[in-house]
Amino acid sequence: MHIYPDAKAVVRALAPDEPVILNRPHAAARAARFFIEKFPGKTLYAVKANPTPELILALWEAGITHYDVASIAEVRLVRSLLPHAVLCFMHPIKASAAIAEAYHKHGVKTFSLDSVEELEKIINACRDPETGEPAADLRLAVRLRVSSEYSELSLASKFGCDLLEAPGLLQQTRQHADWLGVCFHVGSQAMSPFAFVQALDRTRAAIAEASVVIDMIDVGGGFPSIYPDLEPAPMEDYFAIIAKHFESLPIAYNAELWCEPGRALCAEYSSMIVRVEKRRSGELYINDGAYGALYDAAHVSWRFPVRALEDDLRDADEDFAFYGPTCDDADYMQGPFALPGDIQAGDYIEIGMLGAYGAAMKTGFNGFGTAEQVIVTDEPMASLYDGSRQRPDADNVVSLR
Repeated sequence: MHIYPDAKAVVRALAPDEPVILNRPHAAARAARFFIEKFPGKTLYAVKANPTPELILALWEAGITHYDVASIAEVRLVRSLLPHAVLCFMHPIKASAAIAEAYHKHGVKTFSLDSVEELEKIINACRDPETGEPAADLRLAVRLRVSSEYSELSLASKFGCDLLEAPGLLQQTRQHADWLGVCFHVGSQAMSPFAFVQALDRTRAAIAEASVVIDMIDVGGGFPSIYPDLEPAPMEDYFAIIAKHFESLPIAYNAELWCEPGRALCAEYSSMIVRVEKRRSGELYINDGAYGALYDAAHVSWRFPVRALEDDLRDADEDFAFYGPTCDDADYMQGPFALPGDIQAGDYIEIGMLGAYGAAMKTGFNGFGTAEQVIVTDEPMASLYDGSRQRPDADNVVSLR
């Protein structure tokens, strides 16, 4: 993979006809080290956020040893790259064949579930194929349904058992688990640390009612990144409030605390160069869009940072909307995206903070989707980890007590 100092250097060298993805391994490694050093427990990378092999290897080299895999394809991918990584199959609903392959072939011991049916499926899929005996080394995590009130993207409706079901499911799971955990997900881009307080309070109630030994609490993902109009509290505040409430849970004295960041580890990893193919008043037709790396910009109106890469643009910024390259009217990104008012066809734009879900959502619909990947050594367009944000003396943890 070629290495350039920044996006402008890429444009000068390549004058690309297709989008170019700019990867920053140093930014991903820095985010990983931040979590490893500051989160008071074990950090897993949620592979679904960006399954690029180069990123997975960069995170491993930075110290991430555990990976949250959500499909058998992700299990196979990470195991092929990292023979010694710990893989945790944290999708609550899995095919029996996927469970069996993960356990028997790839050494996966940790599985999540949110129903008795899934528990039975795991037990049966992991039996000894010769004797039929149940596995004695399963590490199982019961997923609770919690609120996504403080998150920009809800994950509260699809998975998780409710508080009435949880005690019974924990008791049944305990009988088959060598190691029992509780997990949840507060939703993507949680904008307040208090999101985890509510979830941990619900976890406390479920454990107290079940009266079983708990070996692990997994607070899931939801850790945010910076986008236009979305600037979260310092990450240390999230960690501090999680640690405070974890310590008060009725769990084993040696219980582990886990988290599963996806976006927070990889958002800063990538940006993308696109070219303006046409301008129509306040609308720019660009060569990537809703069926490419800008899925979130189209379907959930996510605003990514943008900057023009031409040196001859002089006008003040104006707000623009984008159309992508396909024939579909849904290939539209409302924005607004602030760019110089004299931008025109043929000009290049860098769109930042696309490391999370951008690469993962890219398709080849309508014949588009090609994108060269290069490495750049400059800083991402926004960062939680580069030292530019100073934590206030009076942090959010105090106000949330």
